[in-house]
Amino acid sequence: MENLKELNQRIISLVNINLEKFAFDAGTFVDNTLDYEKMLKFFAFYGITEHHPIYFSFKDSNIAGSHFLGKCYVKNSVVYKTDIRGDELKKRDNINCLEDEFISIKNSLLYKTLVHSCSHNPISYEEFFIKNTISAHYANIHGSTVEGCFLGAFATVDLMNLYSCIVGEFSYIQTPNLFHKKINPGTIWIKNSDFEFKYNFNKELLDNYIGINSSHQPRGIIYEFIQQREKEYENKFQLIKPELFNAPLSSAVSPFAVIKENTFIGENVFVAQKAFLDNAQMCDGVNAQENSYIINSKLTGLNVTAHGGTIINSDVGLKVFVGFNSFLNGKEKARIKIGKNCIIMPHTIIDNDTALEIPEKHVVWGFINSQKDIEKNSISLENLSKNNNTLKIGDMEFKGDGQAFINVFISRIEHILEANGACYNGNENQGHGQNNQKIDFNFIQPYSTGKNKGLYPSIEIKP
Repeated sequence: MENLKELNQRIISLVNINLEKFAFDAGTFVDNTLDYEKMLKFFAFYGITEHHPIYFSFKDSNIAGSHFLGKCYVKNSVVYKTDIRGDELKKRDNINCLEDEFISIKNSLLYKTLVHSCSHNPISYEEFFIKNTISAHYANIHGSTVEGCFLGAFATVDLMNLYSCIVGEFSYIQTPNLFHKKINPGTIWIKNSDFEFKYNFNKELLDNYIGINSSHQPRGIIYEFIQQREKEYENKFQLIKPELFNAPLSSAVSPFAVIKENTFIGENVFVAQKAFLDNAQMCDGVNAQENSYIINSKLTGLNVTAHGGTIINSDVGLKVFVGFNSFLNGKEKARIKIGKNCIIMPHTIIDNDTALEIPEKHVVWGFINSQKDIEKNSISLENLSKNNNTLKIGDMEFKGDGQAFINVFISRIEHILEANGACYNGNENQGHGQNNQKIDFNFIQPYSTGKNKGLYPSIEIKP
């Protein structure tokens, strides 16, 4: 175990050097988070299909409870209960590349994090890297290269590059490159050359849902909700061959998803590992990504529930997008109804006491507790499309081209549906939902004794 502890101290030192400007000590988080004995308990596994580049390299690392798909390289890192999903990686036979793309993780600690690659350059090979970085519970690193950063619990960085930054808990950032920035907790910030969307959660309110203590350990309603269900995932990861859910041939349901009673799976449905479905109606073309929770709810079809999204006691219309780490907490006698073609912005919290209805074709953000709150936390797509200046609604400020903002989201939703095979017709439009049906998993375990206890042997897996 000595070498594993030494590895963590090295990671802490590298992160602290990058964040010296902020007088930040990553050791406070690491020393109060890692349970070294528990890191021996779970195997790691990698998926193999004919549709993904095959190359895995693990050196001087701990990767307990983690899942790898696509070409991955991990060195001097701790990747604990983390999903490394490389199904967006370019293959050399699909494009004029000398090599396949790959995900590279060096000198980093990713704790219960989701990593999803996304090519920045559509025509050339590239390395998707994470270096000298620590991410806390349930963070999302989505198509973002990061170096020398600390990502707080439930933070999301999306389609960008960050260097020497601290991203506060429950923040969602999608901007041009960030250098030496500290992002406050609960910041929702999307910016490009055409528009800028910004919203900040009230700190006292956010603290009830996602807060942290002095050791950067998360607490609050959302964290407790997940903790109550995590044991069911752990049970899955102790089985070499979990039982498969009986889904239609056009759909893919990961054996490492938790599927509870009374759940219906339609055609062309994609359910990722660590999704949690309980009394869920997943109609045709629905997409439930990693760490999503769908409980006592109906998703009408062609819906996207992004990484970490939670939908409880809700009726969701056609082509609704529920963004990263959103928390839709309807009640049995106070359901949430969402009209078709709505965009629920990343990190939105809806926690209603009475029945609530969101009209179709609306963008929704922030915190909503009642029907009245929708007025200051939403706008119709039609009205937003007319904006070309500065727009303020409640605590949200939008600048720029509203139609361009809508187009970006619609294009992204269509891409997700296409990539996941939501519109597969038996011959054309095949996607991850079909490609991942025939996936094999290979398992690896760490040393159980000696100085290397907890570390995994150096392994290279090649075609």
